[in-house]
Amino acid sequence: MEIKDLKVLICDDSLLVRRKLKNYLKEKECEHIFEAVNGEEAVAKYKEYHPDLVLMDIVMPLKTGIEALKEIRAYDPNAYVVMASSTGTQSKLKDAIIAGASDFLQKPFEMDTLGQLLSRMTSVR
Repeated sequence: MEIKDLKVLICDDSLLVRRKLKNYLKEKECEHIFEAVNGEEAVAKYKEYHPDLVLMDIVMPLKTGIEALKEIRAYDPNAYVVMASSTGTQSKLKDAIIAGASDFLQKPFEMDTLGQLLSRMTSVR
C-alpha cells in the first residue's frame, strides 16, 4: 500500500495540530484525510470511514483519546491507532498502551518521526 492510498483520521482538539498533520499528509500525497475535534467525533468518524490509520490526541474534550481508543478497538480489534501526547501527559502513555494503542508520537511532532511511521505502515500493509 502507498501513502496516497491510506485513509487517515486525525483526532485533535487543536486546529493548529490538525492543520499541521493534514498539510504533511497532503505533501506525501495522501488523498483520504478525515478530522475529528473530540473523542466522540473520533469514534463516529472511525465507524463512518474505517480509516487505515488514526492519529489520536490523548487529551480531548467530551471523551478522552484513551476512551475513544477503547471504543474504536472494541468496534474494530485491528484498528491502527497512534496516540499522541505532549510532555505533561506522558503518564497516560501506559494507559494508552493497555487500551490497545498501536504506536505513540510525542508532541510537538517531528515530521521525520511521522514519516517513519507512515513508511512502516505502508510496508506491512
